[in-house]
Amino acid sequence: MTTRTYNLAVVGYGGMGSYHVDHLLKSNPQIHVKGIFDIKQERNDVALSKVLQVYECLDALLSDKSIHIVLIATPNDVHKEIAIKALKAHKHVVCEKPVTIYARDLEEIMTVAEETGQVFMVHQNRRWDEDFLTVKKIYNEKMTGEIFHIESRVHGANGIPGDWRHLKKNGGGMVLDWGVHLLDQLLFMIHSPVTSVYANLSYVLGDEVDDGFQTYLTFANGITALVEVGTTNFISLPRWYLKGTEGTAIIEDWGLNGKIVKQNKDIIASAPKPIKAGQGLTKTMAPPSEEATTMVNLPAASVLSQDFYDNLVSVIEGRTEAIVKNHEVLRVLKLMEIIFESAEKNEVVKTSL
Repeated sequence: MTTRTYNLAVVGYGGMGSYHVDHLLKSNPQIHVKGIFDIKQERNDVALSKVLQVYECLDALLSDKSIHIVLIATPNDVHKEIAIKALKAHKHVVCEKPVTIYARDLEEIMTVAEETGQVFMVHQNRRWDEDFLTVKKIYNEKMTGEIFHIESRVHGANGIPGDWRHLKKNGGGMVLDWGVHLLDQLLFMIHSPVTSVYANLSYVLGDEVDDGFQTYLTFANGITALVEVGTTNFISLPRWYLKGTEGTAIIEDWGLNGKIVKQNKDIIASAPKPIKAGQGLTKTMAPPSEEATTMVNLPAASVLSQDFYDNLVSVIEGRTEAIVKNHEVLRVLKLMEIIFESAEKNEVVKTSL
């Protein structure tokens, strides 16, 4: 059987656009990167040095009938306009996240994709992160019993990177930058509606957009989740912390440093002994007796069926369904809008998302 090759062009050849070209697309033999369009000359010069075609304008790229796929890696506020133009030019489209700033804009893109019959997929790449897939395995296989609380966070101390990410009109801020990933991971893993949301945003750096946030989610199945992003944290808290009915799991960082501590259900353990805690004694907060728990290593991560671009080709060829489905991405956008609403009102927002 002859394997078809697809030509791809990049709109926005900055950090993420070039990362796709130099890393993510290197391993896919069916996708050939033909060229780029970018408004900055220095990026065009880099593309030319890599023997990529440089288009003089977006319309020139979209009128090239040899281009089958357009990758959008521009600032967030222009994703919608470019995506709709590319779909109407009969191109399949991959869009960096967040796909749009508002849910209604993604709904418009989805309508055009359906009308044109073109594939539109959002690069929610952190569904493939090994730390998340490890958590997903612990959750799915009930390795700590029934998980009832999840904490997911990323911390840094470098502020908001870049230029446009500081600006509201361009879709800057950490809810849209990192929140879109952490929320997508949770909703991809937990198959239950979100019933309530409380959030607060941080503006300590003085930008017009949030430099961090905390949100507390409650799901219909009883699971609670704390999601936190910070850019002013000189000491980072763990990447993941999971509480289950039979144990606790912690993943410290992307290097997968962590452990699971499980309750020994079949052993009659001696009662904890009181310990001195500050100016008092406590049994409640004393460590469990030695025979009460067992520490085990983190499991090997689950594996998704395909990587992103292999999946894209399979979807284009009608061989499988998308791992990142547009209605799932839409749900994340709606959740982020509720987070902004909760923070603005400083109140819990009830929902059935």
